[in-house]
Amino acid sequence: MQKRTKIVKTILQVFIFFSMCFSTMLEADFIDVKVIKLKKDEQKKILVKYDSKEKLFQFRWTLYKNDGLVVFRSYDKIVAQNILYIRNKNQSFRFYLKPKGGKSYDVPYVLVKFKAFDYETNEATFELYLSDKNMQISLKYL
Repeated sequence: MQKRTKIVKTILQVFIFFSMCFSTMLEADFIDVKVIKLKKDEQKKILVKYDSKEKLFQFRWTLYKNDGLVVFRSYDKIVAQNILYIRNKNQSFRFYLKPKGGKSYDVPYVLVKFKAFDYETNEATFELYLSDKNMQISLKYL
């Protein structure tokens, strides 16, 4: 019985070791984190620069109802709408900054996460995360 307990304990230790190693490898590497607070219909503009290109990312929120925040966004002539919730899986949206090409496996992207809503000031708080492993992207907050 003791031998079986030792084997189970060893297997568990090996499992914990490998899960700790792989969990750090699978984490996203964000090189830039920015906190942004916006009032209703206040637009945030961010200039995205890479290679010799400049593209504009814009977003704003228009409605906060039933814990859902309606966000309008546009980037590279693509317009979209998201409904974000703080206590749900739909807390964020992601968009790629460059087209997916044959050379680049890790396409840089921005993740916009809805963090909080302040009822007193009627402001929504967002966090913007930039993932760019090859350091190709420059963001300028306008």
